[in-house]
Amino acid sequence: MRYVIAVKSPIYGKQGAFLAYQFAESLIKKEHEISQIFFFQDGVSNGNALVYPANDEVNLQKHWQMFSITYNVPLHLCVAASQRRGVVDNLTTPTTAHYNLAEGFTIAGLGEFIAASLNADRVITL
Repeated sequence: MRYVIAVKSPIYGKQGAFLAYQFAESLIKKEHEISQIFFFQDGVSNGNALVYPANDEVNLQKHWQMFSITYNVPLHLCVAASQRRGVVDNLTTPTTAHYNLAEGFTIAGLGEFIAASLNADRVITL
């Protein structure tokens, strides 16, 4: 089956983002396809390069990045939610010198999420 996973939970403070990661890993192990991971609302914090967990905490951002590389699954952040929460890339920053989008993440519009959702068998939101 083809899945799209939508993550609205922040990277830390709630368990939704970590559960989404665990679910994504389980899907891949069961040989399902994930066409994209879409982060929206507070979930865009998963793509903030300035997130710095303590040494004894799981670095969820690194896990997402490795997951994306290993399984070729794009990590998309909602452009509107990202801008509202201060996560910007070199194209969406109001200044040209500063941006904090983590490597491996892409800022995308809802259109890309909708297109992927229309081609998916299931859309899971956590």
